[in-house]
Amino acid sequence: MVALTGGPEGETLIRRAARIAARSAGGDLLALYVTRSDGLTGADPAALAAQRRLTEALGGSYHQVVGDDVPEALLAFARAENATQLVLGASRRGWLSALLTGPGVSLRTIRDSGDIDVHIVTHSRMGRGRGLPSVRGGLPPPRKVAGYALALALAPLLALVLANLRLHLNLTSDMLVFLIGVIAVALVGGLIPAVVAAVTGSLFLNYYFAPPFYTFTIAEANNALALVVFVIVAVVVSSIVTDAARRSKQAARAGAESDLLVTTADSILRGEQPLQAVVDRVREAFGMDAVTLLERPGSPAAGPPSAGWRAVASSGGGPIAKPEDADVAIPVTDDLCLAARGRTLPAADRRVLGAFAAYAATALEQQRLTAEAEAVRPIAEADRIRAALLAAVSHDLRTPLAAAEAAVTSLRSRDVQWSAEDHDELLATADESLDKLTRLVENLLDMSRLQAGEMSVFPKAADLGEVIASSLDDLGLPDLDGVEVIGGLRGWTDPPIIVLSGRADSTDKVEALDAGADDYVTKPFGMDELLARMRAVVRRSATEPSEPEVTLGEVTIDLAAKHVSRNGEHIRLTPTEWHLLEVLLRHPGKLLSRRQLLHEVWGPGYADATGNLRLYIAQLRRKLEPDPARPRWLLTEPGMGYRFQPDAGPAGR
Repeated sequence: MVALTGGPEGETLIRRAARIAARSAGGDLLALYVTRSDGLTGADPAALAAQRRLTEALGGSYHQVVGDDVPEALLAFARAENATQLVLGASRRGWLSALLTGPGVSLRTIRDSGDIDVHIVTHSRMGRGRGLPSVRGGLPPPRKVAGYALALALAPLLALVLANLRLHLNLTSDMLVFLIGVIAVALVGGLIPAVVAAVTGSLFLNYYFAPPFYTFTIAEANNALALVVFVIVAVVVSSIVTDAARRSKQAARAGAESDLLVTTADSILRGEQPLQAVVDRVREAFGMDAVTLLERPGSPAAGPPSAGWRAVASSGGGPIAKPEDADVAIPVTDDLCLAARGRTLPAADRRVLGAFAAYAATALEQQRLTAEAEAVRPIAEADRIRAALLAAVSHDLRTPLAAAEAAVTSLRSRDVQWSAEDHDELLATADESLDKLTRLVENLLDMSRLQAGEMSVFPKAADLGEVIASSLDDLGLPDLDGVEVIGGLRGWTDPPIIVLSGRADSTDKVEALDAGADDYVTKPFGMDELLARMRAVVRRSATEPSEPEVTLGEVTIDLAAKHVSRNGEHIRLTPTEWHLLEVLLRHPGKLLSRRQLLHEVWGPGYADATGNLRLYIAQLRRKLEPDPARPRWLLTEPGMGYRFQPDAGPAGR
């Protein structure tokens, strides 16, 4: 565990503590910031937020508690979390401050640590002081004791000093000096010590400085009035100082509570278990042994107040069974209560605990809404998958249904006299289509049973070739015959085409090969055979031209040497220009679409970069064409793409 103050040394301490936790098997990193209930400690909220982010980035957790005694709060939290290592920064106080104020937090923590190992880490800010002190609004008991001591000692000291100056000062001057002393006592100890100082000072003024001397008799009414006014002014000033201190304490307390609530709200928003984060923070902040959020199902009239309570969330040892067993119970609603055990709380702390109880109720509602959303998510996902599946197979369902309906309708027609062979063929078509439709419906029903959990899935090994073969349709495509697709492809491109089909008739094979297919494989087939046929087709479909040199008028293009010249003079092309020219030259006379050229030259991410294509085509024309405005070889097909048109005869190659 590492103790933070919000100072600049925090990052060093956190990283050192993280290294110690990493060396410990199963060690966790905890960062703790103690907020004083009598005022803020001057910590920079931005610095604390940065240190919190660093702690969480290193896999740790950030915590914040309220405590007047910092060493006691640190050790109590460490023991509650079973921490065995405590990392503290070396004191930032200077030597004079340490001499005047006594042992600091580090030394007192070491003294009371017991079996907890305390590591004091040096840092760059050590011994440089804390900067500007923070405004402290409270008057703790040590300050009150110091106020009483100062009130009793200050009057005799002032009387001794002023007695030696009696010939130079009058009674008014003496009263002003004593009034300053009373204000000093009020600043140190508050109202009551200041009143004591005022009364004591008035007695000393009367005895030593108001004629007749060394007696409590006052000879002049003016002096008596002055002494009364002195006491009244001293009491009023002391009251004002004490009230300011009280209001400052209240403001500091409110700031500390606000800081704690903001930290808790942030934990709720950032955490995956907001309800548990709330009860954990309540236990840590108020030093409780156990905190439980209790809920009573049903109506309050269903039984007595202590009946039917159940723990929704709990932190600490031993959950609380009912509100009567707790030291503090804060009702949130009629059926919800935040119970804490460990000590009783003052009214101010109960008010803050009420805010935590409201947080807990909100977190509980959020948790239940999240659970309901998670419960509905599988149903929504199943509906989405079912809709997608129906949309995907809708055509597959319509095709056999339409074929069967057409066959049956034809058979029932009285206008046509079918021969026996035609009759049998129509029946076979209807039977085949209905069988296919039956398989599809059975598959859909099986998918529904799987999603509903009525059927179990038993995975088993399957041959990849069988999977591919069963997933590929025949040449009979829904909107266009497969042979027509092959012919359409061959009209503008020449990649290798392999037909995978369940049609084994030689007529289908001849028709597909004549349309432009390079190979024809019937189902079923082996995966090794398919891969071998693919490699063979790729080898045969090499697009290297028969002649590596192309001549365009006075321009000679050597594809093998990647060299372009005009009448022997070298023409320099950029790599992109050369790539584009090479693609065009390897497809003489064929129309290449803009998308095809962009994909081939620039890649799939530039499918819409037609401006690049026009620019480079223009550059190639300027370098190769005799008249770029009237291109002879690099032609534009408006709205479609570009074409390399060689000259007729051998001069074009």
